[in-house]
Amino acid sequence: MRRLEGTVALISGAAGGIGAATARRFAAEGAAVVLKDVADPRPQAEELTATGAQAAGVVADDADERGWAA
Repeated sequence: MRRLEGTVALISGAAGGIGAATARRFAAEGAAVVLKDVADPRPQAEELTATGAQAAGVVADDADERGWAA
């Protein structure tokens, strides 16, 4: 059984590096993942959905409070 089945993970800084690796691991463990970054994380989300994972990419800047209003 996948340990994170039925959960949702919001991963900041997920366009590359540790954030992208974390998203891949969480997805492999069954979590639906939302990848968020100032750089476009949608290509990484598309790679995950191609493997059958539930994933979405969002371009947002944590330092800009206007991005949290949506």
